[in-house]
Amino acid sequence: MTTTHGREFDIVVFGATGYSGAANARYLATHAPSDVSIALAGRSLQKLQKIRSTLPSRAAQWPLIVADVDTPSTLDAMAARTKVIVTSVGPWMRYGENLLAAAVNAGCHYLDLTAEVPFVRWSIDKYHEQAVANGSRIIHSAGFDSIPSDLPVYLLYKAAAQDNQGTLTDTTTIVRKIVMAPSGGSVDTVRVYAEQMFKKGFLRMMLDADSLTDSPGTPHRQRTRQPRDIRIVGAATVDPSLKGTLAPFIASFYNARVVRRTNALLDGAYGPEFRYSEALAVTQLPIVSTIAAGVVTAGYAIGLSAFALPPVRRLLDFALPKPGSGPGEMITDNGSLAVETYTRTTTGARYVARLQADCEPGYVMTSIMIGESALALVRDEDRLPPAAGVLTTVAALGDVLVERLHATAKIHLECERLN
Repeated sequence: MTTTHGREFDIVVFGATGYSGAANARYLATHAPSDVSIALAGRSLQKLQKIRSTLPSRAAQWPLIVADVDTPSTLDAMAARTKVIVTSVGPWMRYGENLLAAAVNAGCHYLDLTAEVPFVRWSIDKYHEQAVANGSRIIHSAGFDSIPSDLPVYLLYKAAAQDNQGTLTDTTTIVRKIVMAPSGGSVDTVRVYAEQMFKKGFLRMMLDADSLTDSPGTPHRQRTRQPRDIRIVGAATVDPSLKGTLAPFIASFYNARVVRRTNALLDGAYGPEFRYSEALAVTQLPIVSTIAAGVVTAGYAIGLSAFALPPVRRLLDFALPKPGSGPGEMITDNGSLAVETYTRTTTGARYVARLQADCEPGYVMTSIMIGESALALVRDEDRLPPAAGVLTTVAALGDVLVERLHATAKIHLECERLN
């Protein structure tokens, strides 16, 4: 098969033998157009052959590439053969650096599923300028982290601009419903965070609300003071139509920084008064929701403290999922996600954007999102924003990603004005 860009493959799925990688490969085997050339890559040829045999029939002829994160030459050779690399091999602080370097050096596009602030900060500092020069789109977090946070804010910005209602001010994403289970890879990421916790500069980076905002070589903007990531808030302060108390959402530690980076990459389009946070809905009952929000907050503190203590972490390792494993069929068949993102503009207009996934968010929804992002880079490049460097999904893919997700049967997006 001949590609229009002169490389052997349109997409290489790296880490295809893992739980997430296999889900990504399965989505592409089912939904990618027949003229998109795809290869599977990983450390073991035998495991790659086994995974390929479980995929839809069109994948039977997909080439297999043996490549290892500990052998940079194999990654360099792989990156030189493809236009897009899709990777799910984490934790990225442990395994991601050599692959990212190979992608940038080869001038190909790169998509991952990381939710690791230090890794993304490292990639911005080390490779943003080279990726700009090479025309590479390095797109982190193209799945559950952090499209359900990033994309609704973009829809709010577009709606306010279309209505001539100024720019965004206080904006909050509320997780209304989430049914999913952690994978071994997600738990391993928490382990890596725990190992880094007491290293110099780590806590400062994690507590800096704008730790991912700036890029090398770009003018430093005056920053708007952002809300704390872990906080209990009255729902009515988010929007007067809401009741009860909202709990913190633990993923805000990462997602909020992605949204702020998008705003910076869009040259501050969301506005100088833009402030962003996330919360978790527990119940609308006033007293009960306040108690529940406190319990959730305490649970976060206890869990993170437990992981930070090596003896306790070793005990938890016996019970928690192992790397490469994933949730059972009951969760993947019945999972779902519903988020609402509220904003008020500088003119006082109120809007809400809604994203609903009628599928398990960690793997099924994620495989849709990263799969459609990869296909956008292959099939819609002439319609994408003229961006390169270390990007977010919105900055890299913009309206094209919105259109692609709208076209799926599982993910629903809408935006409306409330007053």
